[in-house]
Amino acid sequence: MDYETILYEERDAVALITLNRPDKLNAWTHGMRDELLHAMDRANGNPAIGAMVLTGAGRGFCAGADIGGVFKKQLTNEAEDQPSGAGAWVEAVRAAKPMIAAVNGPCIGVGLTQILSFDFIVASDKASFCCAFVKMGLVTELASSHYLVQRMGWGAASEAALSARTIGAEEAVRLGLADRLADHDGLLDEALSVAGAIAQNPVRQLRMVKELLTRNGSEADLDRVLERETATLTAAFQSPEHAEAVNAFLEKRPPDFRKAAE
Repeated sequence: MDYETILYEERDAVALITLNRPDKLNAWTHGMRDELLHAMDRANGNPAIGAMVLTGAGRGFCAGADIGGVFKKQLTNEAEDQPSGAGAWVEAVRAAKPMIAAVNGPCIGVGLTQILSFDFIVASDKASFCCAFVKMGLVTELASSHYLVQRMGWGAASEAALSARTIGAEEAVRLGLADRLADHDGLLDEALSVAGAIAQNPVRQLRMVKELLTRNGSEADLDRVLERETATLTAAFQSPEHAEAVNAFLEKRPPDFRKAAE
């Protein structure tokens, strides 16, 4: 696929994906979503890649949906698809290799909700966040009514979604909407550092851990939590990556997880 709205490059074991509509503050379209899914599949299919970073070109991360290209078409029944496809995005993110967002500027509406299911969010000190849906006569989507509460707690999530106010980077980190604050000029280096540290670990086990966090993160039945962990741990004990970790420790050398997985 030739990308028109994103950029894709690989830096060591990290895939860097950049939203690339800077003249429109990287406003989201269905085509951008499809290109992102393709880039994610590309990274997932490359055994040399262990994690992904998503950022935006120019001064914005993502200003939300393209009003003319998305909302207007939906009003006139010209939309390419309907909100029912949202589950595919969340499922793809949670099934993917670890994903880190590097939020470099305004992160509004779907710009925000598309990253709430990511594994880690690094915010530039120039970033801002807004769950803007109610101001557009809409409601939250991409499972954000779940992830906002998980990240921020009931009261803060309710206030953010119901007021649709803009939240600055420092407050966003304090509330749990983002995970780490970074100096603007060092944002990408910080996100790549986080991704690089994650990518050193075995890909199979990274995705196992992601699945456990996805399914157990809001599971109230601890017996089910333990059942899932036990089943996954049993599989991990039998993996070549575990054998490589043990042998590398005993032989006093760094493990080669990529070779062990071949």
